[in-house]
Amino acid sequence: MARGSLILRGGKMEIERSSWSDDGNLVQDAVDYRGCPANRSSTGSWLGAASVVGIELCERLATMGIAVNLVTYLTDTMHLPGAASANVVTDFMGTSFLLCFLGGFLADAFLGRYLTIAIFALVQALGTGLLAVSTTVRHLRPPPCGGAAPCEEATGLQMGVLYVCLYLIALGTGGLKSSVSGFGTDQFDEHDDRERAAMGCFFDRFFFIISLGTLLAVTVLVYIQDHVGRSWAYGLCSGAMLVAIAVFLSGTKRYRYKRSSGSPVVHILQVLVAAARKRGLKQPLTAATLYEDRPEHARIHHTDQFRCLDSAAVMAGEEDNEVGPDGRPAPNPWKLCSVSRVEEVKMVVRLMPVWATTILFWTIYAQMITFSVEQATTMDRRIGGFEIPAASLTVFFVGAIMLTLAVYDRVFIPLCRNLTGRPGFTNLEKIGIGLVLSIIGMVAAAICEKKRLTVASTATNGTALPISVFMLIPQFLLVGAGEAFIYTGQLDFFITRSPKSMKTMSTGLFLTTLSLGFFLSSALVSLVRGATTWLGDTINHSRLDYFYWLLAVLGAINLAAYLLCAMWATPAASSKAEQPHHAAAADEKC
Repeated sequence: MARGSLILRGGKMEIERSSWSDDGNLVQDAVDYRGCPANRSSTGSWLGAASVVGIELCERLATMGIAVNLVTYLTDTMHLPGAASANVVTDFMGTSFLLCFLGGFLADAFLGRYLTIAIFALVQALGTGLLAVSTTVRHLRPPPCGGAAPCEEATGLQMGVLYVCLYLIALGTGGLKSSVSGFGTDQFDEHDDRERAAMGCFFDRFFFIISLGTLLAVTVLVYIQDHVGRSWAYGLCSGAMLVAIAVFLSGTKRYRYKRSSGSPVVHILQVLVAAARKRGLKQPLTAATLYEDRPEHARIHHTDQFRCLDSAAVMAGEEDNEVGPDGRPAPNPWKLCSVSRVEEVKMVVRLMPVWATTILFWTIYAQMITFSVEQATTMDRRIGGFEIPAASLTVFFVGAIMLTLAVYDRVFIPLCRNLTGRPGFTNLEKIGIGLVLSIIGMVAAAICEKKRLTVASTATNGTALPISVFMLIPQFLLVGAGEAFIYTGQLDFFITRSPKSMKTMSTGLFLTTLSLGFFLSSALVSLVRGATTWLGDTINHSRLDYFYWLLAVLGAINLAAYLLCAMWATPAASSKAEQPHHAAAADEKC
């Protein structure tokens, strides 16, 4: 058996050279921690993936445990207005997901997924630990409200310290999320039918772990924050992440490491620059005369869409070359790109219309952890002698996600296969269902808020409104079920319709829809607050129902745009190099 050598360049594991024998027990294009071809029986599969998901569980526990209850801390302890508090939360969440793109770039270009996960997990543990300390120090928060004097709002220094802690956590979250799912799928061999089916199951179980972490965050962690202390809750998150890092590092010998093909962002820029440089050249009549440097089995076939990008593969002679490492002329990738490289960029371009029309869902989602939680603080939350923490109402949101996934996987898919032969909804259909449910959720939220405001207009100030908090359940259930469909649909769409070499970037691209959705929420709140009186300093003297109706109308317009984009979207070009995701096989073997 020939061995490859694993070299460390800038902290990133790369395969310098290796050769795989015909031994069926070796995994193609993967090595172990020593740089030897990975042995199927002792590395990867569920053995390696199990250690990876623990990191994601703790990440969700920390991020969501902070986010869902942060608005109450900002209003009750830091004395910020309701709309400003909502914007702090959405900006924090938006930045967390936006930094996924940075994490993906670092993983592909410099660090590799393994080191990216380890480093940014430590960053998040550090940020959570500092947040625990900041909530303990009395001088880092304003004095409690009391007497006839108005509440004193947090100073710039106090908010500055809070922001440092929050955005350290956001940085850790961004670096983690960009690589965890990709590193998890690296543990499965796409060329093996059994492991490819297991990879399909991994996506379902990965999202289940995300939901489980969120469930623990909105129940156990929120209860600890409200009844024991925030510093204890945040310290627990930091400790749990450190344990998860130790478990992750202990699995180093069990992991499979994949060859890095360089930064996909650089590859995209090379195609765009080369196409721009040659925009005046006449394109050949047939694609066969365009430049291609990949072997036949690894090529992506030429497509007729976006012909302007084909200019990057038009050969212009000696001016396309540069002096290579061996002193011989070699193609300059900024002047000449292969057809397969150009087709990879086309595949990314085809994702963008669907990408743009899924952003608004996450704007609607943002209301579930901001204004909906603030609504709950004003309502009757008692069950007997126990008062439910306001942020724990999101348990219905998480419960809807998990119940929807379970029913869809165990009831709907087998029924659909027996009746129609199809393995459930396609990824585009799932996204459409999620958008529809989010619109209905906003309609339910607007109706509920109108009822709550009617009760608030006759109630005594300073007391809980005589209206049950369980009236909020429909909006949580509808938007939660919508997330179950749209999250799995988006993840499937972006991973299966993007080039294999851009797996990490496509995950980051998907997560930027969450980021931009949160930022759009902040922008809408600021715009509506400046132009209307709908969002006042206190929720009982606002017209939040009008804001919900606005989101429902915007959602309906966005749904129409999405349907047009979904009809235009076509499956990615197929080739032996870009294996399609066999969803049906995965469902049957799970």
